[in-house]
Amino acid sequence: MPFTIAIDGPAASGKGTISKAVATHFGYAHLDTGLLYRAVGAKVLAGADAIEAAQALRAEDLESGDLRTADVAQAASKVAVIPEVRSALVDFQVAFARRDGGAVLDGRDIGTVICPEAEAKLFVTASAEVRATRRFKELSEKGSEQSYDDVLSDVIARDKRDSERATAPLKPADDAVLVDTSDLSIAAAIEAAIATIRDRM
Repeated sequence: MPFTIAIDGPAASGKGTISKAVATHFGYAHLDTGLLYRAVGAKVLAGADAIEAAQALRAEDLESGDLRTADVAQAASKVAVIPEVRSALVDFQVAFARRDGGAVLDGRDIGTVICPEAEAKLFVTASAEVRATRRFKELSEKGSEQSYDDVLSDVIARDKRDSERATAPLKPADDAVLVDTSDLSIAAAIEAAIATIRDRM
């Protein structure tokens, strides 16, 4: 029987880490929907048309090793404002969400647009400064030369673009439970998420 868990939130809020842990805990399939947009963004950087790339996207495109770079993240945020791109990727996500055995999807508009009927909804967030610190650490470990100020500017710009876009803006669903990870350890955030989901079962 399908049971869908929708986890939304801005970049570097911890939603990906929480989603994977939740999926493992409950034995559900997991989809990082941001990877769909990153895969399209990567194709656009390689010269493809955004809409055609979205319409032709395959599951194996999500396994490319270069989808976590800062350039791809920016490209993903830009293609995500194109309504035809979003529309092409909705069917992929909806089918995944209603698979038997349960599914966890994380992204920006899962609880509001993709799976408004999801049995459990979380909105994971943290302050822009905390998220920039996390992203800066992650990028530094990969050898990036970006300064903290640049990373913070990117985070703020991306939040603005994601929350102000006309189609499927980033915002909590009315019935989503808010999890603010600014002052939580990873373990505490995961525990809070699992407890919330158990209450919905």
